[in-house]
Amino acid sequence: MNHSFKEINKQYSAWLDTLGFSSGVVYDYNARVRDFLEWMELQSVNQINALNQKHINQYFNYLETRPNKRHKGRLLSVSHLNHNFIAVDKLLEFLHVQGLRSAPVPTNYRMRVDQDERIRKIETLTQSEIKTLFSAIENTYPKLDFIHREQKHYQLKLIFALYYGCGLRLSEGAKLRLSNIDFERKTVFVEKGKNYKDRIIPMSEGVYNALQDYVYNFRGTLKLPHNRLFLNSKNELNRMFKKLQNACEDEQIQQKRLSMHVLRHSIATHLLQNGMNIENIRLFLGHSSLETTQIYTHLVEPEV
Repeated sequence: MNHSFKEINKQYSAWLDTLGFSSGVVYDYNARVRDFLEWMELQSVNQINALNQKHINQYFNYLETRPNKRHKGRLLSVSHLNHNFIAVDKLLEFLHVQGLRSAPVPTNYRMRVDQDERIRKIETLTQSEIKTLFSAIENTYPKLDFIHREQKHYQLKLIFALYYGCGLRLSEGAKLRLSNIDFERKTVFVEKGKNYKDRIIPMSEGVYNALQDYVYNFRGTLKLPHNRLFLNSKNELNRMFKKLQNACEDEQIQQKRLSMHVLRHSIATHLLQNGMNIENIRLFLGHSSLETTQIYTHLVEPEV
């Protein structure tokens, strides 16, 4: 990639960072825009001021017909395509912020996801399975000494409080600070969540008690940076949750494809089952579109 495009890619990443996007999103968008700029060079377009709407349309058409490198015989998934479209749209927005008025305006073009396929991919736990999985915390890390085992158990309980009780996304919980927890108002403040949006989540009594227990009775035993709620990385959180699944003796839970995000899917489904208004669930989860939240209506079945 030529020096001019490399510099644009670098400045684009720095701009995303100033907007508050997570490091993972910045890295992902940067890589997708780099692919776009390299494609531009293959079209003999070597200066950004030569970019026009025709190039954008051609690139989007190219992506829709490009073979999937991981799965031979398939095309890129709709989700993958949409992430590319969003990254390029953010590049166009960046160019306009930088004063390049000749740049095309963001297209806001997205492909519709097959709802039936999306529903099939969503894994959830029933309310009774949540209780069973929570009870299995005591079975985890049996080879550790008492103190270190207790530390892991406290952290797993915190995972349930934040990711199930508050419906957080993985990155939202991982970057929480003590200042985001308001025990007086019983709320959790999610700062710069997905799409750079803030939201305030009310704590249930169970979440309130779990967070108080963690903050006042346990957090001080950890050597944490100032104001960090906990230090676990996203990968470590996923590993801990997988250990919990393996420690659970319930056969149905063992067979499910569990990840941290399953807790978020589960609380959304349970709130709907318990009669919460779909708009309130949307606000609770931080969805931009009600259509995204409505997918849970297809998952709700009476529990036995």
